[in-house]
Amino acid sequence: MNSEDVGNIFQGIYTLVTSEPIIAYTRIGLILLGMLLIYLGRKGVLEALLMIPMGLGMATINASVMIMPGGATGNLFVDPMLTDTNQLIEMLQIDFLQPIYTFTFSNGLIACFVFMGIGCLLDIGYILRNPFTSMFLAFFAEAGTFLTIPIAMLFGLTLKESASIALVGGADGPMVLFASLMMAKDLFVPITVVAYLYLGLTYGGYPYLIKLLVHKRLRGKSIVRDPKSVTKVIKPSSKLWFAVILCIILCLLFPVAAPLFFSLFMGIAVRESGLTKIREFIEGPLLYGSTFFLGLLLGILCEAHLLLNPKVLKLLVLGIIALFLSGVGGIVGGYIMYFFKKGNFNPAIGIAGVSCVPSTAKVVQKEVSKANPNAMVLPEALGANISGVITTAIITGLLITLIPMMG
Repeated sequence: MNSEDVGNIFQGIYTLVTSEPIIAYTRIGLILLGMLLIYLGRKGVLEALLMIPMGLGMATINASVMIMPGGATGNLFVDPMLTDTNQLIEMLQIDFLQPIYTFTFSNGLIACFVFMGIGCLLDIGYILRNPFTSMFLAFFAEAGTFLTIPIAMLFGLTLKESASIALVGGADGPMVLFASLMMAKDLFVPITVVAYLYLGLTYGGYPYLIKLLVHKRLRGKSIVRDPKSVTKVIKPSSKLWFAVILCIILCLLFPVAAPLFFSLFMGIAVRESGLTKIREFIEGPLLYGSTFFLGLLLGILCEAHLLLNPKVLKLLVLGIIALFLSGVGGIVGGYIMYFFKKGNFNPAIGIAGVSCVPSTAKVVQKEVSKANPNAMVLPEALGANISGVITTAIITGLLITLIPMMG
């Protein structure tokens, strides 16, 4: 038995040692990164439901490169680069994840399922109690999205690619996936992976940003609330019609993003209509199942050849910039609201406008409680947080409508 015969038996090792050094090192690095994601997910540092399947998928796809008929290297999981219809039909019968990728991922369906599940979890009553404050903070917390676009263009990205990576500043994974599929399909894998990897930073990094920008005296600021607003009950019918009317208006304005708007507000409508069994299905099996397969497919798509694009390093830097600027923008909005309300507001609440629901709202309450255990700002933080989801959807619709016209 010669070395070629051994290589045909152990093809994963054979393709690793015979490939170009840059490919081999990248494969090894991605295998180790996948293992790290599994560890961080298991420890609770990052979201386990997303990171464990992503990490195992990333490690597995780079370990299982084999020699395909014809001599080229490939795998038996998925081929995201297929464009020929006949080849696609053939691969649907060979690559076991190709049907899931083709019919749920590449068309944005899985992102819409996740967004529908998020809608089911949102209580928009927090917005309706303080609509102006909530939306004001949410728009300021989109600073990273708007400011990162020109920065990304200075990095050499196209306008469409810049807009796609800038949406990481909204901290909403499904939005980033949907927008990058529409505007930067050749980079949607690394952009989406960057987005989901960095979502953990909102929980791990934003506490330090709050401490840096908000003095302890202001962090511990209690809010004196109007007794009428505290006891005000928002009827489910009011929430339902708010969702219906807003959905119709946004779809009229930005039809290209209608699937996202419909998914979000359908989740809210189900929640407020009393459809208990459907709600349990959407916020349970549908949301968790979609999130699991989203993580799995993102990991499987992290194959070394696809991630050797020189733009990937730029995307990593720009993702950090976008989230940092959004956090700063939110806190600036919080300070403006503090002065507008003559001191009866906690500036730290502003960062909750970054729409990583409910992580940023929980981060704010946690940091405020450290400064003053008696201060309760969670209702206001959740209002800004949920508004952030809506403003991110609006801005996504705006960008995927206007950017193609400009670039």
